[in-house]
Amino acid sequence: AVLRVAGRFAAPVPLAETLLAGWLLAQAGIASPQGPMTIAPVHEDGNIVVGADGKLSGRARQVPFARFAEHIAVVATRGGEPVVALVATEWLAIAPGVGLSGESRDTVSFAGATAIAVQPAPGLDPARLTLIAAAARAQQMAGALERILEQSVQYSLDRSQFGRPIAKFQAVQQNLAALAGQTAAAVAAANVGIEALGRNDTEAEEFYVAIAKTRVGEAATLACEIAHQVHGAIGFTQEYALQLSTRRLWSWREEFGPDVEWAAR
Repeated sequence: AVLRVAGRFAAPVPLAETLLAGWLLAQAGIASPQGPMTIAPVHEDGNIVVGADGKLSGRARQVPFARFAEHIAVVATRGGEPVVALVATEWLAIAPGVGLSGESRDTVSFAGATAIAVQPAPGLDPARLTLIAAAARAQQMAGALERILEQSVQYSLDRSQFGRPIAKFQAVQQNLAALAGQTAAAVAAANVGIEALGRNDTEAEEFYVAIAKTRVGEAATLACEIAHQVHGAIGFTQEYALQLSTRRLWSWREEFGPDVEWAAR
């Protein structure tokens, strides 16, 4: 519920990432520190290793809010076995980057850094972090879809053309109805994905989260088209709030597995 509200208001803070980092640290029995956190790696090509001397190596790209977080919870390997590490960002080399959403997506080098804590996580499948993160992103996207529906309906009532609000035109009404349908389907799918995480059934969890991320991604593609059609050129301007939601939807759609990958799974 909190993530959905944050998505609705396009909150530019690492709320989802901090929650995910807390969950990851708990899997290894590491206490969560105060302050904002993020997680790494985000993509499968991130390979972080903890050496025998306790120092880390490797890099991770497009880490959300890395330069604004105080700590990063890391899925790494030590001697070929999975471990979870807690690393303070002040010891890391962070190359700032910006994603399509306008939020920070940074490249982090862990070379030579020493973790605050490293604990084995023998029961942790690194793919499970991606699974839970995908469910979290689906909730944020559902909130953003609710927001662009509200904005589009209100704009159609406020904007007049040929002497009447554009909401009175049948073509606009049909598009808004389609947008409402996509939003309702996305919210339902996102909720199914979250509920599945409490089933203690690995196969069911993956299946329903895959449905959620796929359906919400499809809804985002169609809904953003409609919202920008209704708004016209103003929807693309920095001064107007629509792009805060639509650019996040396009960015979040690709993170923790794009909908095409989840559809295949």
